[in-house]
Amino acid sequence: MSKRVRWGILSTAKIGTVQVIPAMQQGAFCEIVALASRNREQAETVASELGIPRAYGSYEELLADPEIDAIYNPLPNHLHVPWSIKAIEAGKHVLCEKPIGLSSAEGQQLLDCATAHPEIKVMEAFMYRHHPQWQLTKKLIQEGAIGDLRTIQSFFSYFNDDPGNIRNQRDIGGGGLMDIGCYPISLSRFIFAAEPQRVSGIVEFDEQLGTDRLASATLDFGRGTATFTCSTQLNPYQRVHIHGTTGRIEIEIPFNAPIDRPCKIWHQTGTDIKEIELEICSQYTIQGDLFSQAILNSSPVPTLLPDAIANMKVIEAVLESNRSGSWTSI
Repeated sequence: MSKRVRWGILSTAKIGTVQVIPAMQQGAFCEIVALASRNREQAETVASELGIPRAYGSYEELLADPEIDAIYNPLPNHLHVPWSIKAIEAGKHVLCEKPIGLSSAEGQQLLDCATAHPEIKVMEAFMYRHHPQWQLTKKLIQEGAIGDLRTIQSFFSYFNDDPGNIRNQRDIGGGGLMDIGCYPISLSRFIFAAEPQRVSGIVEFDEQLGTDRLASATLDFGRGTATFTCSTQLNPYQRVHIHGTTGRIEIEIPFNAPIDRPCKIWHQTGTDIKEIELEICSQYTIQGDLFSQAILNSSPVPTLLPDAIANMKVIEAVLESNRSGSWTSI
């Protein structure tokens, strides 16, 4: 294998064409060589616009290309596991968009397939974890910069009530928890470096769409808690507050980190507040390079697949808690 991993992209999904592909093309270890769509003309148009040399009119054609080492899967949620499994069976490494699938059970199917092919790298694309602002935050907490970690508060929202948007189609995995609620859950588990013992959740569903449009939950980690609210029908906003016994950290733009200006976090101890400005970077570029290096070096990927399944179990627990009206154990 060359010093760059040769990537193929499954679909012309906006997240890929607008954010991920251009970022990965800037990476030191990524080479985007092909793109596929079920519409060949669409694939050719997008590939031409992005400077990708090969375009395919089906996902099967792309997976059959022997000159592709890895695929990025940004398909709708219900296609994450089926096409990731097809890619593994075709001998391709897989970076799959979050959430990993429609359920933890479906995620387990992907893990079982990956386990049967240990030579193949598979990872869920939670890009935020690789951004320097999160790596620094985790380091500060591990070093005791806020004392004992006690609680995390997160908020993530946008407004989209378009019934034609895949995020609002319940049967293919739409809804706020699957689209953005997965982030506060993931970061809480990432920062606590543990799994919650139980969950309490309240969820509001859109009467016409059937998808969850507002959800709030508390995650009990035993030594502390994490609370969050996510919504697909509120004014766009995101922020994370992490509190300890002697300090706190506030992250200004925790998830959709900008690539045109520095990110900022605030670290407070007592009455002293220190503003920390991070260098401009793309978390998608970092993610692509880290995954590619794992392939090139035959080393573990940054986030192992069981983590994705664990995240799905918490999403399911939030929904079950809402249904039952009581705490749900994980």
